[in-house]
Amino acid sequence: MLITREIVLRKNIINGAFWKSFFAICFYLAFSAFYELIEWWVALLSDEAAETFLGTQGYAWDTQSDMGWALFGAIAALLSLSRLHNQQLAKLNIVK
Repeated sequence: MLITREIVLRKNIINGAFWKSFFAICFYLAFSAFYELIEWWVALLSDEAAETFLGTQGYAWDTQSDMGWALFGAIAALLSLSRLHNQQLAKLNIVK
């Protein structure tokens, strides 16, 4: 999460603090969705049953809850670590 934020801040490719945070969260969710797709592809290609491989134990909303937790984690990291991250970048004279 903070790696994406730092790249956006260093390259200054997006204007506005809200849009920088929004982009970082969207990137994090896209990465989470890609991981869920990889899990699904491996389950399809493996000889084991998809339910056994994915470990959903009959929980039909496993993928959605994983992505929901990813969203929660991204927002929590952004809210709790942004100030510290800004201070560290300011010490390095990267972002003011």
